[in-house]
Amino acid sequence: MEKAQIKISIRNLVELVLRSGDIDSRLVSSGRMLEGTKIHQKLQKESGDRYTKEVYLSYDYLTDGFSIKLEGRADGIISEPEGIVIDEIKSTARPLEYIDEEFSLLHWAQAKCYAFIYCVQNEIKDIFVQLTYFQIDTEEKKIIRRAYEINELQDFIKQLLDSYLVWARMSDAWNSVRDSSIKTLQFPFEKYRKGQRELAVAAYKTIMQDRKLFVQAPTGIGKTISTLFPAVKAFGEQHISKIFYLTAKTITRQVAEEAFSKMREVGLKFRTLTLTAKEKICFCSEVNCNPDHCEYARGHYNRVNAALTDILEKSQVFTREIVEEYAQKHRVCPFEFALDISLWADCVICDYNYVFDPRVYLKRFFLNNEGDYTFLVDEAHNLVDRAREMFSAQISKTAFYEAKKNMKKHQPQIARSLSNINTCMISLRKQCGQTGYMINREEPGDLYKLLNRFVTEAEEWIVKNQNKGIEGFDQLLEVYFSAIAFLKISEFYDQRYVTFIETSGSEVRVKLFCVDPSYLLGEAVKRGKSAVFFSATLTPLGYFMDILGGHGEDYNINLCSPFDTDRLCLLVQDTVSTKYKNRENSYDSIVEIIKAAVDIRVGNYLVYFPSYKYMNEVYGRFTEKYPELDTFVQESAMSEEEREVFLSRFQPSNASSMVCFGVLGGIFSEGIDLKGDRLIGAIVIGVGLPQISIEQDIIMEYFQKKNGMGYENAYMFPGMNKVLQAAGRVIRSENDRGVVLLVDERFSQRNYRSLFPKHWEHGSNVRNNRELQKKLQQFWMVHNGVK
Repeated sequence: MEKAQIKISIRNLVELVLRSGDIDSRLVSSGRMLEGTKIHQKLQKESGDRYTKEVYLSYDYLTDGFSIKLEGRADGIISEPEGIVIDEIKSTARPLEYIDEEFSLLHWAQAKCYAFIYCVQNEIKDIFVQLTYFQIDTEEKKIIRRAYEINELQDFIKQLLDSYLVWARMSDAWNSVRDSSIKTLQFPFEKYRKGQRELAVAAYKTIMQDRKLFVQAPTGIGKTISTLFPAVKAFGEQHISKIFYLTAKTITRQVAEEAFSKMREVGLKFRTLTLTAKEKICFCSEVNCNPDHCEYARGHYNRVNAALTDILEKSQVFTREIVEEYAQKHRVCPFEFALDISLWADCVICDYNYVFDPRVYLKRFFLNNEGDYTFLVDEAHNLVDRAREMFSAQISKTAFYEAKKNMKKHQPQIARSLSNINTCMISLRKQCGQTGYMINREEPGDLYKLLNRFVTEAEEWIVKNQNKGIEGFDQLLEVYFSAIAFLKISEFYDQRYVTFIETSGSEVRVKLFCVDPSYLLGEAVKRGKSAVFFSATLTPLGYFMDILGGHGEDYNINLCSPFDTDRLCLLVQDTVSTKYKNRENSYDSIVEIIKAAVDIRVGNYLVYFPSYKYMNEVYGRFTEKYPELDTFVQESAMSEEEREVFLSRFQPSNASSMVCFGVLGGIFSEGIDLKGDRLIGAIVIGVGLPQISIEQDIIMEYFQKKNGMGYENAYMFPGMNKVLQAAGRVIRSENDRGVVLLVDERFSQRNYRSLFPKHWEHGSNVRNNRELQKKLQQFWMVHNGVK
């Protein structure tokens, strides 16, 4: 009988079986430990020719009906006259005198696994295991070495795997149930919509061929199910071992959950985890993962395996609510618990950050870029700005100055470091002169040195004084972490970055600005085997392929809308200019255009503006002139509850018209689904250009040099993307019908018209409000009546 195959990394095996005690992610683990890779490289380089670094080791261990594939990378293998040495490097902030042979059972266990595999593969009977501890403050190292014979290593491995067998059996049983369900899984709808089969086939081929696919697929095709279904099928054929469904917003995560629910209704067995940010899921009023402050952190590792067993036996759906329920039941940290569940989940639904952000990506999966994963990137147009944000970092003078004032009485040496940083930034402010800003192509090397010195000096004091309630401690911690983040991003600085220094009064902000995220996104995608980027608005497709890290050999498809275009009335009012310099002259005209548009049929309308200022000016005039109309306006910072209230007003049974005012690119211009008569019209004021700013001009200059399309890359393409997203709120299903009115003279210009999707080709222009109302009357007479 063929033995069941199970693959597990040595690190995950050791941690799963042997972990115990508290979560204690105080400063040490989240601060200088970011430099672990550099420390490894430093020690490996110092070790000379006899040292072979980063050696991949794997071994198929046959036991009790299973073939368990153990794999991992030994930090180093040293060839000495006395024999072979397996080296495991660990960085620590603890003084080395506190570290002895009994310091960490897990460190020894990991190194002993590597030693056993090396002995078996090289047919040797004894070997040395060495732990090298590097003290990150003093840069001293301590080496602890033990000799082992293969027999005792074999006994250790056997005990370890015997303890793991309960997990192996559980994993194998699940794999059989899941894979069997995938084989018989049918598409969860009676028939494919127009374009849906084409997308599903393209996604399947992309995953099977380890490629990238860029998809523009208008609303209604069903992008989520059309990418998840083929990914699940590829999973069942063992081509991938995990699906990551990546989103920018909570609401799109719910769409993915619903797609899996549909597939479960027709027989799929599949574990899905929705990963929630630590700040949102934490049970405490303040995120402080240390056992002195958090009862869930205290003893977490003593209880977490029981919690894992419980949730895996009883559920295959791990939403935020279910994770919280089991975390409360077993008194474990919900975020760390969710991360553990992710190792057992077949699909992880999460934010872009967990794959792409260099500061927070899931290192348990992506450290070696060897995972057989697929990335499904939803609403991929959002990834451009998010990537620039993820790959950039900023520090401000005021924060360091305030921290310096507080530290004078507590630690003069740290205060001096902060003062030097403050002085450096004052110098930068002077260099900015009258313009108030400066753009450098070179890195701020002197600032790096000062920040590195501050980080080194601050760290020991912070470790010793945590939880003492010292005045100014939190401020120091904040600038410490901002310095760490800044230095981390500096590692990626290349020709795609600029150093942007900006002043405002006495304030100075220094930003490492990633102008072009394409290279870093392309490298991040290599953490998996394949990726599908999809959105209703990847227009133009070539621009998005380039900026999202695509290449000429990658696949792309541009699908047509599945809906009857006659059900959308697209009109362009091109006699008004909404350019910034002309806006004051447009207010009253816009008021009358809105009134003319909503007068023809009772229903709910959304009017989108390029800025809050513009919106509020028109809103004030509109409500003053037409107080009898029901109106509502988007606020600049709305809570979840306020958003729900806003959306709840869109009811199909409203007796009179409701006109809601919102902002292009805001929370109500994408990701909301107002089907049927909940929304019958969208009026888009302006072409959505980002506000003119120094940063946008930096982007424009960069791309003008790169491809001669600076204005398009910095302003036109992002602006039209917002327009297309807002207009896409109207027709959400095959039975919907409604109006999209575009108001701006530029909508009739050829360069903007070229960005209109295929299902807008039937649109027409109107020159005045009388013509507008005539066209609307004709449309609504065909589609069920006039007011």
